[in-house]
Amino acid sequence: MRLAKITVQDFRNIGLAELSFAGRRQFLVGENGQGKSNLLEAAGLVTALRSFRTSDDRALIAHGKTEAAVACEFEHEKFGAARVVIRLRAGGKEVQWDGERVPRLGEFLGRFPAVVFSSQDQQFVRGAPGGRRRWLDLVLSATDADYLRELQDYHRALAGRNALLKRGAAGAGELESFEQPLARAAAEVSRRRAAGVSCLSGYVAEAYARMAGGGEAAGLAHAPGVAGGAELDAAGWAAVFARGRARDAVMRATLGGPHRDDCALTVAGRAAREFASEGQQRSLAIALRLAEAAFLRARTGVTPVLLADDVLGELDAGRRRRFWGALDEEHQVIATGTRAPDETGAGA
Repeated sequence: MRLAKITVQDFRNIGLAELSFAGRRQFLVGENGQGKSNLLEAAGLVTALRSFRTSDDRALIAHGKTEAAVACEFEHEKFGAARVVIRLRAGGKEVQWDGERVPRLGEFLGRFPAVVFSSQDQQFVRGAPGGRRRWLDLVLSATDADYLRELQDYHRALAGRNALLKRGAAGAGELESFEQPLARAAAEVSRRRAAGVSCLSGYVAEAYARMAGGGEAAGLAHAPGVAGGAELDAAGWAAVFARGRARDAVMRATLGGPHRDDCALTVAGRAAREFASEGQQRSLAIALRLAEAAFLRARTGVTPVLLADDVLGELDAGRRRRFWGALDEEHQVIATGTRAPDETGAGA
């Protein structure tokens, strides 16, 4: 897939911008604060209809405006020439595909895959489990509409159970009314996450080997919030939630479940967060994104557009060379920076 043209209106600090792209390598060069990252953020919306920088769509609408709009024109392996328009409003979003409104946004996810590389990606390695969990959920949702539905069902039931716990007077019968749908969704979410991580782990190992130039190996593994969670069926999860009622009543929150899952990242068999060097962590963060691109391509049959947001300049010359070497000619790369990157690794 290739992004041929993007038009952005009233998106963050961009009043109106229209850019056309030719070929497979584009570099947006300028000073900080001019809107380069905002443009990539707009382009990245087309995959999961979410920003890679914020979960609040209202932050994307320019100050004083009621709506932001992003229009992308693609050359697509499956759909040919295609045009997607995304309108963001305080009350929600609307998507049009070739002039037709998309009625179910969940079924649109992943049709136009793009992968964003950002300096924030190092938080996948250094940060809290929530960031890794969100990344995994976005990747899986982009290729599995059933997973997205199960995840939404889980969080709805979880919110209901937590609301009862916060009231402090919930009985077993009231809690059980939420635990039944919660357990069913938990079983599906856990099973699909474990399977997804198992597949992604191979891509992560391969991408890291390319970025690091051989030597130590990297690993990605599912770390469930409840031991053996991926093997539990709905009845097993129902028992887990029932056993936790007394503890959860004291804490007024559901303490165990897939919402506590993590992804364990390792380098040379040791926890990357504690033992990996700065360079190893940077390579691992990029490997996760390269793995995401490979996973999306394998699942959808579409080559994602790669959006590199001011990240290549943070790499040393060797890692820059290996980054470009890890890409094939089919990938379109749109990169930002304060000066043009050099694909040989010599520049920023």
